Amino acid sequence: MADGALRSLRFRKEREESWRRLEELLARVERRSATSLSDEDMLAIPSLYRAALSSLSVARATSLDAALIEYLEALCARAYFFVYGARTSLLERVGSFFVRDWPQAVRELWRETLVALLLMIVGVFVGYMLVANDPDWFRAFVPEGAIGDPMASREALNESLHAPIDGPNGLSVFATFLFTHNAQVALLAFALGFALCVPTAMLLISTGISLGAIFALFVSRGLGLEIAGWIFIHGVTELFAICLAGAAGFRIGWSIAFPGALSRMAAAARAGRLGGVVMIGVVVMLFFAGLLEGFGRQLIVLDWVRGAIALTSATVWGVYFYLFGRSKSVG
Repeated sequence: MADGALRSLRFRKEREESWRRLEELLARVERRSATSLSDEDMLAIPSLYRAALSSLSVARATSLDAALIEYLEALCARAYFFVYGARTSLLERVGSFFVRDWPQAVRELWRETLVALLLMIVGVFVGYMLVANDPDWFRAFVPEGAIGDPMASREALNESLHAPIDGPNGLSVFATFLFTHNAQVALLAFALGFALCVPTAMLLISTGISLGAIFALFVSRGLGLEIAGWIFIHGVTELFAICLAGAAGFRIGWSIAFPGALSRMAAAARAGRLGGVVMIGVVVMLFFAGLLEGFGRQLIVLDWVRGAIALTSATVWGVYFYLFGRSKSVG
């Protein structure tokens, strides 16, 4: 035991100066940033890191004391993340996500997004035609208390589109409820994609059918433009987000069904990484849609202003996703 302690002490004395130097440089970076180091210090860290790794290897091979080995392991781990890790701040990483990663991921899913949109449009057409020919279908697609009543007059329906919710607390609660509900729909559209896309397709069609049923009722009372403004002031963002969530679900389901050269697990994991990027952005979109639906739609009662906001939203999202952040694909 005395011989082992002596060897550890001699080993430490021979190399401790370089370890302390490396520890001091890493501590300076962790307290401030890499910009606090000189060019000489920046060049010294990799060589000091390699020397520490060599010391750790020798310490393990010669069974030196455990405390020394633990110290070197911790020091090497800190140095590893500096030498090989991505040295970007949280603000830079968030900026990179919104400027490049998210739009790239959405463009990667353009085929699936188009399929999701077409399925929703099919649902709108089916719901519209059924209710237009038989209003009794309305309650089969739209729950009571949501919006509209097949027995209501034109005046009553028009008032329901323009009557604000009383009080700021009521608006905030309403916005929170809508965000939560829409997030659940979007997450389901994404999560159910693994079942070979079928549940996701059914959910998108069902969403479209409900929308078509609402349009059919209000159009029959001559309130087509009014209901369009009421829905699309937030619906452009909300429905696009749901389509993107469905597209991410489709990519996973398709990858499982047709993995190509990859194994099914590897193909699903690859699709899941891409879908995860999209879904982070979908939550952001649904947050804004909830604000527009809970506050904007209730506070803004002019139909032309609602329509202008809807058109602006469509333009902004289209330009952002399909013109910005063009570089290497995420998938």
